[in-house]
Amino acid sequence: MKSKFRHTVASVLIVSVFTMGLSAPAQAGIVGTQAGTDREHIAAVIDREEVRTRLAAYGVDPAEAKARVAALTDEEATRLASEMDSLAAGGFVESIILLPIYLAVVLVVGVVYLIGKAIKAGTSN
Repeated sequence: MKSKFRHTVASVLIVSVFTMGLSAPAQAGIVGTQAGTDREHIAAVIDREEVRTRLAAYGVDPAEAKARVAALTDEEATRLASEMDSLAAGGFVESIILLPIYLAVVLVVGVVYLIGKAIKAGTSN
């Protein structure tokens, strides 16, 4: 049993040692910088009048916001730009649409609960 295990381990080690030298060829290419255009997109959004008004309402100076955008890493700028693009233009539109559905579900559950309670009260008499 020990001999077979040693033979298996030795075989695996031999194969792994010989395949360590084999590697996939490296490919080089030009890496484009998306972060620069993302920062420009974010800065353009900050330049909008309604955004500047909202920032001022929160006590944030638009120039300070632009300085912070310039200080973002490439990854942070790309993530922020993609999140800005994915936001709904109307704000919490989904919540407004789903609110009547939630209320209807709560109403149905409440009615079913009350009917069940009435049935129990009727059968216990």
